[in-house]
Amino acid sequence: CGSRLQYASSGIRGDKEVVLRAVKQDGSALQYANDSLRADEEVVLEAVKQHWAALVHASDTPRAKKEIVLEAVKQNVRALRYVSSSLRADPAFVLEAVTQSGRTLQYAIECLLEDKETLLGAVKHNGLALQYASVSLRGEKQIVREAVMQNGLALEYASTEIRAEREIVLAAVKKCGTALRHAADTIRGDKEAVIAAMKEDFSAFHYASDSCLADK
Repeated sequence: CGSRLQYASSGIRGDKEVVLRAVKQDGSALQYANDSLRADEEVVLEAVKQHWAALVHASDTPRAKKEIVLEAVKQNVRALRYVSSSLRADPAFVLEAVTQSGRTLQYAIECLLEDKETLLGAVKHNGLALQYASVSLRGEKQIVREAVMQNGLALEYASTEIRAEREIVLAAVKKCGTALRHAADTIRGDKEAVIAAMKEDFSAFHYASDSCLADK
């Protein structure tokens, strides 16, 4: 199997054909290839296809290649930890990566969390990606609306002001009734919002204000 490459001579570890066969069987075998092959894009891509974690053993150049990184991210978003900092700071790349997983933003460079277009792409795929956004973008209605329409529980990560917005809360509770618990007190006392939440999940009544439940 591919792991036997560790016992091979340096000449064998530098043979591209042999290494390709090894990494196709076991991506982690890449760690035993010589330096030139750990920098070879074809070899690294085949290794990553077999297992995303093979990216750890690649040299810097393949870690900056979109095709290779996206293949790894498709399997596990944690692969973003091992890509080049320049790629993680590239808005176009991050936007493409978040279509694979909204959690990509967790590993993106901090400045991207201020990028509205990137965040919109993330929350449309996974509303909970809102938790990685900057404070200012958590207060953007358009972004929060998209987030709660994908996952009502994303309301938890919206700004205090947005959680008091009736329209936003209604969208959230219609998607997930228990999102009512994250709404502002004023909204938790709103009959329409409470009824909408209970229609989606009857247990949402636990989060309605006492005044609303007592109102006959």
